Amino acid sequence: MEKFTQLTSVALPLDMDNLDTDQLMPKQFLHGIDKSGLDKGLFYNLRFTSDGEKTPACVFNKPGFEAAQIIVAGPNFGCGSSREHAVWGLMQYGIRVVIAPGFGEIFYSNCFNNGLLAARISEADSRRLFVAVSSDTPKKLTVNLKEQTITAEDGTVVNFTVAPRHKTMLAEGLDMIDATLKDLPAIEAFRAEHEKAFPWMTGLPGRWNRNRNSQRR
Repeated sequence: MEKFTQLTSVALPLDMDNLDTDQLMPKQFLHGIDKSGLDKGLFYNLRFTSDGEKTPACVFNKPGFEAAQIIVAGPNFGCGSSREHAVWGLMQYGIRVVIAPGFGEIFYSNCFNNGLLAARISEADSRRLFVAVSSDTPKKLTVNLKEQTITAEDGTVVNFTVAPRHKTMLAEGLDMIDATLKDLPAIEAFRAEHEKAFPWMTGLPGRWNRNRNSQRR
């Protein structure tokens, strides 16, 4: 995955609570088995009318917001179903950071597994950021992962929280498997100590599989 350390970008304000994954990625865009084309489905019902025309009032469609890489959202962003397509769609659209007072639990994990920063801030700081950005005039935010700060053009600075493991994954461009493999020496050391203390368990899963397979013959 691409490493993330700092980003300065126009911010898309979505001052709505409980934006669920059904709104992020409607069901009609889930028919494929790969990740291609999901950017077209992102917030489709907000971005387009029932006739497929762009909704002029939607911030995604306003001049200057086309290349935005940051979303500032309300509480409980990404709640609802566990569809990982929601995160894939955000990434394909170009979004690298979502800032909100809270996130759906599964969506939150999916973000970091795919290299997207879900920056959790307080309710009070959320209101400050919505004042600092605009849905009419593009305003930039700078997100610094090391310092865990978000800085607006008007000088507003707020802090966000992120777990140390997730912070490392983003900074080093690791997915969950890569992050686990970093701990391989410790895992192997634990296994050796465990097998020494409980020798009768050594190779037990393999023996069970072999016995099961022999019974099937």
